[in-house]
Amino acid sequence: MKSNDRMKALAEAPIGRLLFAYSWPALVSMSLNALYSVVDRFFIGRGCGADAMAGLTLAMPIVMAFGAFGVFIGAGHSAVLSIKLGLGDRVSSEKVLGQLVAFKLLFFLVLPPLVFFNLDTVLGWCGGAKVTPGAYAAATEYLKLVLFFHLFSHLAFGLSAMMRGEGAAVQSMTCLAIGFGLNFLLDPLLIFGFGMGIAGAAWATNISMAVSCAWALSYYVRRRSVVRLRLGRIGFHRGLVLRAAGIGVAPFLQQLAGAVINFALVAAFAKWATDGTAATRQIASLGVFQSAFMLVFMPVLGAQQGLAPIIGYNWGARNFGRVRRTFLMGLWATTALCVLACVVQTVPPLHHALVACFVSSSDIALRQLAASDLQLANCMLWCISLNVVSTTYFQSIGHPKTAIALSALRQFGCLLPCLWIFPYFFDDHTFGIWVALPVSDVLANLATIVPFFLQMRFLGRLAKRGR
Repeated sequence: MKSNDRMKALAEAPIGRLLFAYSWPALVSMSLNALYSVVDRFFIGRGCGADAMAGLTLAMPIVMAFGAFGVFIGAGHSAVLSIKLGLGDRVSSEKVLGQLVAFKLLFFLVLPPLVFFNLDTVLGWCGGAKVTPGAYAAATEYLKLVLFFHLFSHLAFGLSAMMRGEGAAVQSMTCLAIGFGLNFLLDPLLIFGFGMGIAGAAWATNISMAVSCAWALSYYVRRRSVVRLRLGRIGFHRGLVLRAAGIGVAPFLQQLAGAVINFALVAAFAKWATDGTAATRQIASLGVFQSAFMLVFMPVLGAQQGLAPIIGYNWGARNFGRVRRTFLMGLWATTALCVLACVVQTVPPLHHALVACFVSSSDIALRQLAASDLQLANCMLWCISLNVVSTTYFQSIGHPKTAIALSALRQFGCLLPCLWIFPYFFDDHTFGIWVALPVSDVLANLATIVPFFLQMRFLGRLAKRGR
């Protein structure tokens, strides 16, 4: 679809058809994003044992924290791009794209060296001293290899987000599909064929993201995009930095909250487990839970990526009735996906099949532990769609304060306090850690009801006034 046709479709096409057209590539893209780490854990868990799985899980909070900065840059600039295109401002749109690249380069110069030279300290925060030596060595090896290659990862995902922001959802999906396909091929080759173990998983990811990044850059220099990537636009532009940062803060906090929660979960299991071996097995089970959750929940987040440009463009064009209808349709779609994600992770034999993907058939005890934990942790997942869609809506229309509050609600406001308190109320302290997850899902959804209905009334009034 030509660039002008994409802009016209955002403003005029039937919402249901448009939502499907923009969501399914985003669903695939987000699923492919999740599958990078899921594929690593699939091969590591089935072929390298519990220590390697626990080590990879120990490293994940740090990787997620890096990813939070990528989301901060990508989501904020993508939302601003959609709004600027809705206003017909092509010059500012090009500046937004150039500023995204500048932020990514700044990230590379600051964060990876900071973590690399303090790696033992950072892993210590995760409870690294409480796990087996094999798990700690695996975490250290993996992180040392991937830290400095995050520049390619961030550029690939950031530029992919900009493609979605300009309506090029299929191209965005293709960018990530190329990297995932290569990663899927390289993982078994390097882990098993060359006997590199967890280092093979790290190098497979590094190479794949570099190729994906190269494809994304080529899209913007081959004159196929709505906006151009020009060297003269790469930099920080007055009036755009704070706007993009303000919008990006909400998804950044959401992602950072996920990293903090994962820090807290790993540290909690290290604290409450009876010994180092038990802690390692619980953390390995956590790794299975994270992998299964990402695999089935990323389509929910992908649907939000499909919603964002439609809401953002029509908000910028002051078409509030269309914004309201998109919001409601997005809620129904997200609810259906949340119910499906819950069913897959809690109903036998589906959740046993998920666990079997990440645990060797010879480790029966870990399989049983992980299946029980997965079922308990996700039993209330079906009810969180309202919180997820409301966060996407406020982010897309440039209302960061409300989006920040909603995105932080489930993680910081509900889950983190539960993780601190619940282990004291159970003889099996680690069981209390798992119970905190479904309780926080319920609390977050209940707290989102009021702002949702207030915004529905607000949009209805604006639509009637023709504003």
